[in-house]
Amino acid sequence: MKLTITRHGETEENIAGILQGHLPGKLSIDGIEQAKKLALKLKNEKFDFIYSSDLERASKTAKEIAKYHPNTKIEFIKSLRERDIGELQGKKESELDWDTKDKKATFIVPKGAETMKDVYKRAEKFLHEIILKHHTDSLLFVCHGAIGKALVAVIIGKKDTEIQSVEDLLNTSISTFEIDKDKNSKTISYNCVEHLD
Repeated sequence: MKLTITRHGETEENIAGILQGHLPGKLSIDGIEQAKKLALKLKNEKFDFIYSSDLERASKTAKEIAKYHPNTKIEFIKSLRERDIGELQGKKESELDWDTKDKKATFIVPKGAETMKDVYKRAEKFLHEIILKHHTDSLLFVCHGAIGKALVAVIIGKKDTEIQSVEDLLNTSISTFEIDKDKNSKTISYNCVEHLD
């Protein structure tokens, strides 16, 4: 299986420093442009199937890509949603107690939120289902930062406690992997944003 993972384009909330979680998110002017450049870059790729988060910021990015792949089935699903951050959703980063050294929040897991372990388990379950179903196909996932990192961690064999060691996915970056049915993987490219230059 060949799997390409991308993150949605920049959002208005990204610019404003608002934590989005399960909020839809609205692509910024730059974000729309990023999505168009990404779509152009992936124009000649062969995708047997596209899976996208059903949240607006990801689905709009996916729809931009799908314009060049009219015969490829696209499915919008909750499994690729961003981490649910509970009561922090919609809050500004500036309102929180951030450890400015590594930009990790020093708060306890907020009420109603997923832990990163939860996100890892969700990524692992979805990925394993996909490998069984599509082991000879070429796929595209359009997702978000935290779930994207969790997916990459699963693919490259890191534990749930090692997610933070995975490099953050940039907006509309392209990461491509080859994965066999025994879940062995090879990284072809990671976090590539050359198309945005």
